[in-house]
Amino acid sequence: MEQVFNFDNELSGKIALVTGGTKGAGKAIAERLLNAGATVIVTARNAPAQIHEKLHFIAADLSQSAGTQKVISEVFQNFGRLDILINNLGGSGTPGGGFAVLSDEDWESTIHTNLLAPIRLDRGFLPQMIERRNGVIIHIASIQARLPLYDATLPYAAAKAGLVNYSKNLSNEVASKGVRVLTVSPGWIQTDGSAGMMQEIAARTGITVEEAIQQVMNSLGGIPFGRPAQPEEVAELAGFLVSPRASYLTGTEFIIDGGTIPTI
Repeated sequence: MEQVFNFDNELSGKIALVTGGTKGAGKAIAERLLNAGATVIVTARNAPAQIHEKLHFIAADLSQSAGTQKVISEVFQNFGRLDILINNLGGSGTPGGGFAVLSDEDWESTIHTNLLAPIRLDRGFLPQMIERRNGVIIHIASIQARLPLYDATLPYAAAKAGLVNYSKNLSNEVASKGVRVLTVSPGWIQTDGSAGMMQEIAARTGITVEEAIQQVMNSLGGIPFGRPAQPEEVAELAGFLVSPRASYLTGTEFIIDGGTIPTI
């Protein structure tokens, strides 16, 4: 039987949560799902200065167990269920310099944000997805799970590697129960934050912003596509993966890096 999809409104009636959904790739993903007809909830520690009027915002620190429980409780209280969970929150605030400069607190805070936060949210939302035999979970990881930068982001890379492994194992457990679990691993994304970083590097080292961008690409071993990804490009992949068009996809990691990873 041939399936017919409405690409313009294919997520109509779906309720989605995007963590870290107020800036960068998270913001682009939230708006992509909204444009496809979903009701979209976003989280961040603080409310942004501007946010799309149709997005529902929950303020929460997901690096803490209490923050994840707050989100779970408010979603169920206000919406009754969740159909799509995009675990996008992540980042690294640890100092560079390799293993010797990293404290227990550096490791713990990074693992709580990048690994334990999605695990806690999955644990909170999965039971009702399984009960309804319907749901999609996307874990936004990173190519650093495969291509770590030990001098700059050692805990972040380790946490994302754990997230990729956990995501695969979770998919094996819940695929037969009607829930799809997938991983999206971006390379370098050109966000406002990364643009500010390039300006800082340029000012500190006396080079141009363009030279700073090339310097970072060189540190990754080069990006064959010649530039970082745009947030909207990552969002388009996520939008497809949560749609009915991807109904047979689960347990897979999708790398979107412009060809950065040098292996097959």
